[in-house]
Amino acid sequence: MIMVFCEQRNGELLNVGLELIGKARELARSLDCEVSAVVCGHNVGYIGNRLIQNGADKVFVIEHELLEKYTLDLYTESLYQLISNEKPDILLLGATSIGRELGPRLAARLKTGLTADCTQLEIGQETKLLLMTRPAFGGNLMATIICPDRRPQMATIRPGIFPLPSMDANRKGETILFNPKITREDLRVRVEKIVQKIRTVKDITAEKIIVAGGRGIGSKENFELLEELAELLGGVVAGSRAAVDAGWLPKELQVGQTGKVVKPKLYIAVGISGAIQHVAGMQDSEYIIAINKDPDAPIMKIADLGIVGDWKSVVKALIKELRNEKGILEEKIS
Repeated sequence: MIMVFCEQRNGELLNVGLELIGKARELARSLDCEVSAVVCGHNVGYIGNRLIQNGADKVFVIEHELLEKYTLDLYTESLYQLISNEKPDILLLGATSIGRELGPRLAARLKTGLTADCTQLEIGQETKLLLMTRPAFGGNLMATIICPDRRPQMATIRPGIFPLPSMDANRKGETILFNPKITREDLRVRVEKIVQKIRTVKDITAEKIIVAGGRGIGSKENFELLEELAELLGGVVAGSRAAVDAGWLPKELQVGQTGKVVKPKLYIAVGISGAIQHVAGMQDSEYIIAINKDPDAPIMKIADLGIVGDWKSVVKALIKELRNEKGILEEKIS
């Protein structure tokens, strides 16, 4: 059995769980096994049908009033009880803030290994082991890790790595209610109050057009030009790790191995050299335009269109043309 932990927040499923179900279905074909999904909470049984429609053969709903709000102690104990009963061969979790907390603690209790932040999962043809690939040594090489002696084979995967599976409204499966044996005494840390932070920036993983800037942009003020270009295109601004580390952009807008993985229809890389760490987060974009003064920059090798020149001159020319085009359209409409 391949088991996928599907995270919900306030009754809403996170896409990463569905992405992992789609990948699990692919892996299951090589192992000839079933795919199960797990969701924790209180009064969340209605989620089961959607998970089945997206590819799960079986859904375990871990139901308890103490699980209404996420707490590390109770989620860990509840999942441990279920996994100990079902004994899956593979367990997949999203590398979200919650998944990154749960993964290592579950692995420690289950006395197994965990490969974190994987970018690829495959089944070995001869061994039938899960091949878990992730960047290593700062992204300078890719390491493929196996767990031959312990079960389950565990991995966390960042959101956006795998595509969302298509939904089949006629698909049938089994939903099983699991009541964990937990009490308030199991809580070592008690949550007194939850303060939700209002998101001030867009989720770049859902955007279709991204204009990203790197070290070559030079300053926070220079990002105003990129913001204008992005606005004219109907997209958003993002950046490389160098731009974020310099304080020019918030962490939520970082693209790359240590940031977010994006797959927009159009990705414009401005002043970005194309280090492997950044490329890992945007190489699956449908169309890539690179603007860089260095014709030999690594980003040029993966770009569909490379523009060599001073980025300011190029971006200003693009803005001027887009403004003219927008003016023409507005004139026609009026």
